[in-house]
Amino acid sequence: MYLVLIVATLIALVPLFSIFGYVLAQGAPALNKSFFLELPKPVGEAGGGMANAILGTVTLVFLASLLGVPWGIATGLYLSEYGRGRLASVVRFCADMLASIPSIIIGLFVYALVVMTMKRFSALAGGLALGILMIPTVARSSEEMLKLVPQHIREAGLALGLPRWKVTLMIVLKGIRGPIVTGVMLSVARASGETAPLLFTAFNNRFWQGRLDQPISSLPVQIYTYAISPYDDWHRQAWAGALILVLLVFAMNLITRVVLAPKARKS
Repeated sequence: MYLVLIVATLIALVPLFSIFGYVLAQGAPALNKSFFLELPKPVGEAGGGMANAILGTVTLVFLASLLGVPWGIATGLYLSEYGRGRLASVVRFCADMLASIPSIIIGLFVYALVVMTMKRFSALAGGLALGILMIPTVARSSEEMLKLVPQHIREAGLALGLPRWKVTLMIVLKGIRGPIVTGVMLSVARASGETAPLLFTAFNNRFWQGRLDQPISSLPVQIYTYAISPYDDWHRQAWAGALILVLLVFAMNLITRVVLAPKARKS
């Protein structure tokens, strides 16, 4: 039985290592200084890079975190500390439904709500779409982590005469900040690799963009654009971008599980 389980585990790991190995083999040769520092070159010109897409991805994830993290944590706090009865059940159901909605649907929703109103694609619309994707993950993970705090800690704070909100913010939330950061990192890792919602919101841009109300480039969209093109040089750049994106997500998961998880268990 033990041998069967070991074999099943190894088989489950084969797709992961196969994908990573193939992306590494295809993308590593195209990685150079120009890739990280230069803008994309026009068709027919060799070289260039994805510097604007890398910066754009960081910008979009930052904007998404400004919306998704506070809203998600606040929702988790409500569900764990104050949510009782039918309203809490409705909120949980809505959070679960939002988590299961395909990301392209959220992109279409933000397109109708923001892009058509502004009459342009923008980084703000892209950040909003990714932020909506982050909310249910952060909310449900925060709720589950808050439930792990022993009830007697809350009761001790209330017995000292502290208001309920102070007990929640200063004692309960502070005591599990490690696990909450873990949930946030996982949601950020998911948002950084999304492509579909950005096609309808942030779209793409071949140049540096300092304004949030204008289209902005991102690694997922740039990879998609290059991958469907008929140019070999763009294909090589797409593989390099895919490798950077995989390494970024891998690093976030590694930090979450190796660095933050032990601290979360101690807290």
